[in-house]
Amino acid sequence: MNKSRYLSAPRALSFYLGAAFLLSASSAAWAATDVQVWHSLPDYNKKVFEKLVSDYNRSQKEVTVKLRAFGDEAQLDQALTAAQAKDRPNLFQLGETSGLDDVAQRSYVLPLYTLTAKSPIKTGTWFLPAANNFMHDAKGRMLALPLMAEIPVMFYNLDAFKKAGIVPTEPSRAWHDLQAQLVTLANNGSRRCPLTSDQPVSINLENLAAVNKQFYAGSSKAKAGFDFDALYIRHLSTMISWVRSEIMVGPEFGPQSVTRFAAGECAVLLSNSGNIGQLSNDSKVNYSLAGLPYYPEVAAQPGSPFVSGSGLWATKGHSAEQDKATTQFMAWLASAPASASWYQSTGYLPLTKEAFEVTDAKYYKDLGNWRDLVAIYEKNPENTTKGFKVHNYHQIRAMFNQTLQNALEGKQPAVTALRLAASEANKLANTK
Repeated sequence: MNKSRYLSAPRALSFYLGAAFLLSASSAAWAATDVQVWHSLPDYNKKVFEKLVSDYNRSQKEVTVKLRAFGDEAQLDQALTAAQAKDRPNLFQLGETSGLDDVAQRSYVLPLYTLTAKSPIKTGTWFLPAANNFMHDAKGRMLALPLMAEIPVMFYNLDAFKKAGIVPTEPSRAWHDLQAQLVTLANNGSRRCPLTSDQPVSINLENLAAVNKQFYAGSSKAKAGFDFDALYIRHLSTMISWVRSEIMVGPEFGPQSVTRFAAGECAVLLSNSGNIGQLSNDSKVNYSLAGLPYYPEVAAQPGSPFVSGSGLWATKGHSAEQDKATTQFMAWLASAPASASWYQSTGYLPLTKEAFEVTDAKYYKDLGNWRDLVAIYEKNPENTTKGFKVHNYHQIRAMFNQTLQNALEGKQPAVTALRLAASEANKLANTK
């Protein structure tokens, strides 16, 4: 079923753009300053971003934003590495993968706090506090514009739950109770795909810790190094049994899992909130969402997942005029109308508190617990939810993904897989 959301902010955005256009039309003509932006957004969010940028370009004559899209983050990163300084964009989209050797350390990156010191972004209050650590350094300074920040959530097919006779018509947030529901779903219409996911490391390792209020390696109060204890072993053993009994389709990277859920094949999807826009507008599924499952015997109440995703990073070597134009564009993105439109249209977290506040209750009508799940991030996070930093985490994460895949395919028992993974991760983390 194609569901259209109530969007209050775009109407305000249209008024804002119209007024800005009239003002600019009456001004003397001059050559616009180009701002190049490279990105690798998924198809639906790419269209939303292109529309937003088109609206900005029409709203004024001073700046022209030009976009270049890449198939994925790896292609964009390769192009950045190969490009000469003069050919690099003013802004590029890239994720922070919790590594201390990450994007901020690159020689050509201009931290956002340095760029805005010369041309301040006059906007409201940032939604994510600096204490969350996402796109911030240890001193709380913003490194990049967190435009594509997201959190993992549990999407569920309302029609599949109704058909299976599950009351209330929603998934349990306790893993054990969710297992019983998945069996019921499998026996009543969802045999092909009771549950799937495209975020194996996020769901089964990183946020297994955060949602159960445990410290993950690299957190400020975590034990030194990786040590996957009984919680991880128990959980991975459970996931192996779910795959074996066919109540879970093995996790896989890429759009396959989201595509299957959007087509109505899967009853439950564990994935990132950045899929909300696509599922609300391009899918046939009647869905809602809830927070990730947790273990009540470990945490009395569930914690919140880590913020992940990507942001817009600035580059060095541009003229003062281009830097000013770049901050002008980012300030517009952070304005309440534009930011609220982006949040409502995609499922990425709000950029500012004002964008969150102007979003009407009707937007959340069919989105389950989405508003409550988002509101938590407006406050300073619990210690277990703050971002973590680990040397060489890009390589570690890739290794964890392969480890989980092998275990879920039955090639290794959980305890062996996790002990070997922890040992290898600690070696990589200590390699400078």
